[in-house]
Amino acid sequence: MSSRSVWKAGLFAVALFAVPSGGSWAETLRVMQGAPTSALNVPMNRAVVVESDEPFAELSIANPGIADISTLSDRSIYVLGKAPGRTTLTLLSADGRLISNVDVHVSPDVAEFKERLRQILPDEPIEVRTANDGVVLSGQVSSTAKLDRALDLAERYAPERVSNLMTVGGTQQVMLKVRFAEMQRSVSKNLSSSIGIRGSNVLGAVGNFTAGGAVGGIFDKGNFPVDADTRGALGMTFSTGSLEFAVLLEALESKGMVRTLAEPNLTALSGQEAKFLAGGEYPIPVSSGNEEISIEYKPFGVELNFTPTVVDGDTINLVINAAVSSIDTTVTLESSGFTINAFKRRETSTTVEMRDGESFAIAGLLQDDFRDLNGQVPWLGDIPVLGALFRSAEYQRAQSELVIIVTPHLVTATRGEALALPTDRVRIPTERDLFLFGRTSGSAPTTGAAGEVARQDFSGSYGYVME
Repeated sequence: MSSRSVWKAGLFAVALFAVPSGGSWAETLRVMQGAPTSALNVPMNRAVVVESDEPFAELSIANPGIADISTLSDRSIYVLGKAPGRTTLTLLSADGRLISNVDVHVSPDVAEFKERLRQILPDEPIEVRTANDGVVLSGQVSSTAKLDRALDLAERYAPERVSNLMTVGGTQQVMLKVRFAEMQRSVSKNLSSSIGIRGSNVLGAVGNFTAGGAVGGIFDKGNFPVDADTRGALGMTFSTGSLEFAVLLEALESKGMVRTLAEPNLTALSGQEAKFLAGGEYPIPVSSGNEEISIEYKPFGVELNFTPTVVDGDTINLVINAAVSSIDTTVTLESSGFTINAFKRRETSTTVEMRDGESFAIAGLLQDDFRDLNGQVPWLGDIPVLGALFRSAEYQRAQSELVIIVTPHLVTATRGEALALPTDRVRIPTERDLFLFGRTSGSAPTTGAAGEVARQDFSGSYGYVME
């Protein structure tokens, strides 16, 4: 046997080993009566056999860089895929006649990838196709987490050459119910005194003069040195011989409490950002060069930014930025003829993961401000008992606490007829209703969602009821 025959036999044996019957990636193309049955699909780095019903004498491949060919017999051809692409295989007879042109498509080998994908995600109908030297994934998956797993696996087989045409089924809209509750309380106490003396050759005063700036007016009966904003002031006079004394006492205790509540409900598509602002915008002058002043607006109030991502089923990943701010009138800045106030701001940023309907609280945003001030006249304020007339004491304390409760829900859209507005229960009164019966609103609807709301009386529970 010649060396050429041995070489052909070896290639034929390799082809039989590499192209098993029923294999998932290999095929045998037959050229019948001068025309191939279909295009020849060859996985990269694997081989396919082409069989012709007519003996050929000469073979040629248009692009040897895409596929390599060798003959096994005068009717069988061994085609090896080398690089992704398309080329043409030409078969010629002994007399130079064209037998056939076969389209050869070489694509990445995705058989193993499909098998691994079925093992990892058995219930997901993901279709895998090849496009040039890349992989295309299509179909509908049940969650974002499974979509990410399929893409990660595809990147192992075709790095940076994966096209994602998959969609995520199920509910992908998230409504975020957020409750902002802030309590502020403050207490202040102050006690101060002033004393004055007047005689034919004596006139003097000592003290804090916090009420009216002096105690001299006390000597004039009925004219106390206090103004309309002064509270808790007490003045008295008495005389001894030719000397007249005046005493002014100021004592004040004040308490205050503020409650702030906001309950925004926002809906966003999975992976998209939603924003909320309940408050306003404060104008701030900004120098823009060339001695020109422009105005920028800074938002304040209750702010919320969140980005939901439906991970798997009813599991939701939330990226939340929440803030509560207000204008602080106690701190001001004057610049270029403008008076600008400062801001008080409390904010938080977090990422959490929870299921539909579960809640979490952002609490512990506490603030406790304390101020204690004591002023006195030197030496005189240290005298027991009487020293209280020459001292001024001030006590202030302010506390605040902010609690934010967040609850996500998976939601779908509904028909507009099923929704009721706060204005649906109120109608503009007619002249007859207003002037004859004294009604400030007209007749309410009796059917539909608006009618259900209208049947609720104002004296009953309405909206959010806080116990």
